[in-house]
Amino acid sequence: MTGGELTLGAVLARPEEREREIVAQAEAAREKIAELTALLDGFDTAAEEIRITRKTLLELPDPRPPTPPSPKLPDHPAYQQIMAVLATADAPLRARAVCGAMDVEIAPNNVNNVRLKLTRLVERGILVEAEQGLFTRLRP
Repeated sequence: MTGGELTLGAVLARPEEREREIVAQAEAAREKIAELTALLDGFDTAAEEIRITRKTLLELPDPRPPTPPSPKLPDHPAYQQIMAVLATADAPLRARAVCGAMDVEIAPNNVNNVRLKLTRLVERGILVEAEQGLFTRLRP
C-alpha cells in the first residue's frame, strides 16, 4: 500500500464519523423542537386565558354611572322664596324681577343680595343662568 491509498479501516471510519455528526444534529434538533413546543404551549395557554377573560367581561352587566346627590337648598327662607318665584315663572328672570315678585323693595342693596343668592343656587346646580343675569330652574 502506498501513501495515497485508503485502508478499509479509514473508509469505514468516515461513515461512522458522519453518523455521529448526524445523530448529534438530530439530538440538537429534538432539543430545539422540545423548547419550541414548550413555548408554543405557553402561547396557547395565554391565548386561551385571554379568550376566557374577554368572554367573562362581555357577560358582565354595563355599569351604571352613580347618580349624583341632589343639590341641597340652603336653609335661609329667602332661598325658599326665590325658588317659589322661579317655579311660577314662565321665562328666566333677572334679580330685579325676582325682588319684585318677592315683594322686596327694589333697592340696589336688595337686588345685589338676591343676585348673590341666585348665583349661589347656580353654583350648587339648583338653578341655571340661561344668559348672563337671567336665572331659571334647572329643567329635568
